[in-house]
Amino acid sequence: MVPTISPTAVPNTDSSAPASIMVEASPPASWSNFNVLAPFSCRPKLLATYDGLCHAFGADEQTCAFLCLYKPPVFRSGCSQACKTNYGIELVRNYDFPSQLCDRLLLHTNRNGTRVIAMTDCLWGVIDGMNEHGLAVSLAYGGRQAHGDGFAITIVLRYILEFCRSTDEAVAVLTHVPIHMPYNVTVVDSQGDNKTVVICPGEQAQVNSLAFATNHQDGSAIENIDAIADSYTRAQYLSTRIADPREAKNSLVNLFLQPPLLRKSSDWQGWGTLYTARYQSLLGVVELHWGDGQILRQSFDHFVESDISVSSPAYL
Repeated sequence: MVPTISPTAVPNTDSSAPASIMVEASPPASWSNFNVLAPFSCRPKLLATYDGLCHAFGADEQTCAFLCLYKPPVFRSGCSQACKTNYGIELVRNYDFPSQLCDRLLLHTNRNGTRVIAMTDCLWGVIDGMNEHGLAVSLAYGGRQAHGDGFAITIVLRYILEFCRSTDEAVAVLTHVPIHMPYNVTVVDSQGDNKTVVICPGEQAQVNSLAFATNHQDGSAIENIDAIADSYTRAQYLSTRIADPREAKNSLVNLFLQPPLLRKSSDWQGWGTLYTARYQSLLGVVELHWGDGQILRQSFDHFVESDISVSSPAYL
């Protein structure tokens, strides 16, 4: 299929059609009912943004509850992610998820004095993204049957990209804000400092220097979900290939566009690789890749609003 681009087209929500990614630059918001955040340190800074969103969408009780992303429904995804800090700095991830449930929105914002480019969930949550300071983040479901009081990881990643500049600052947020499900979050900054934070409700967050993560947390059983059953296989693949000196000068994208990381929807009960994201911290460049060779390139210096159609083997 020939990609189509238009400035105002709406993302395609027909699961039988090729996936569509909408690329949009958003003006600063001016958005009150974020009281659920009162006990947490992130409340004062995110309140104005949340308030503006609520009013933009009618400010009814249900909308405000949805947008606050506190104790949302269980959210699972079968993802892989890795970063490298030699021969350039990059964070690369595959997002494996049912296409009809994905926002398919790459959003550029400047709501709180920092420019952010990120793939979204629930309108303003962040699945993966980077800010103008070169701080990049990505999430992977932790694979454990656990949940509790706390926020969706996606709103916490939004907070990090809005207000943090370094990996240390991001780690401080991830280890103190309550998060409602288990996740592995990989972070890298423009200085090449990278960490993976292992989060599970009711437990102290663990911080390590692993440059990759999939869908398990060491020492714990993986939830019985087919889409994440190969988590250890994917992690071993990443560990071996990243350690190979022959890969040192290559982008990680090459690894993510082939099995076992690239997954076809038909092989994984609808959980195919929707996109491969590449965040280049020193360049301020974001790329979305697909298995058929299509690439969308955006940057903080040159971000073009568009709507593109994507046809990828991963959707089959």
